[in-house]
Amino acid sequence: MREPTFLILTALADSPRHGYGILHEVAELSGGRVRLLTGTLYTALDRLTAEFLVEPDREEVVDGRVRRYYRLTSSGLEALTAETARLRELAAAAERRLGLAPRPRTA
Repeated sequence: MREPTFLILTALADSPRHGYGILHEVAELSGGRVRLLTGTLYTALDRLTAEFLVEPDREEVVDGRVRRYYRLTSSGLEALTAETARLRELAAAAERRLGLAPRPRTA
């Protein structure tokens, strides 16, 4: 799973959000390192909807504009849970290796 997809699913893990809310959460989750463009987000949401990982939750009109909220599906929650476990295992393997790595000499 690519990092932006992981972050979008993570942003939706605790509650439904609309596009701007997802963009904000992704930036916050990544410490500002990942800032999705609006077009990129909606392309990803269309793909994730087609894959049954997210679905529209509701719509509301704010200042004459429609806000569509998205939420995780049960399949989305399973995919996020599996990816989180996979990343945890990779991080643990890296930490074990780092513990065995020779330390560079300091000058």
